[in-house]
Amino acid sequence: MYAEDITELEAYREAFALQQAIFVVSKRFPREERYSLTDQIRRSSRLVGANLSEGWRKRRYVAHFVSKLSDADGELEETRHWLRTAVTCGYLTDDVRHDLVERSAKVGRLIGSILRDPEPWCKPRS
Repeated sequence: MYAEDITELEAYREAFALQQAIFVVSKRFPREERYSLTDQIRRSSRLVGANLSEGWRKRRYVAHFVSKLSDADGELEETRHWLRTAVTCGYLTDDVRHDLVERSAKVGRLIGSILRDPEPWCKPRS
């Protein structure tokens, strides 16, 4: 489970792909949403991977690692909230909604599996 680079972590790769998909989709949101929904969903989706990255560098300390993964999971849940908002406002088609919800669920499962047993993911002590 040890890896040198965050890009080797499937949870990170999937979170990054989700953020990019949300970026593309959110370009089609109405102009009046630019500083509210568009900004919020982009920010929260980007923070999932950012928190995973920060946690990855702190993984020599299990508590720090878990804390940052918990932050990533929280940002993922915020992203899901904004997705529900976009659906309710009629900004996403059913196909796009389904794809983004499935992707976010996968990221959540991957983060959750690490959180259930974080120690094997942490750097070995020298």
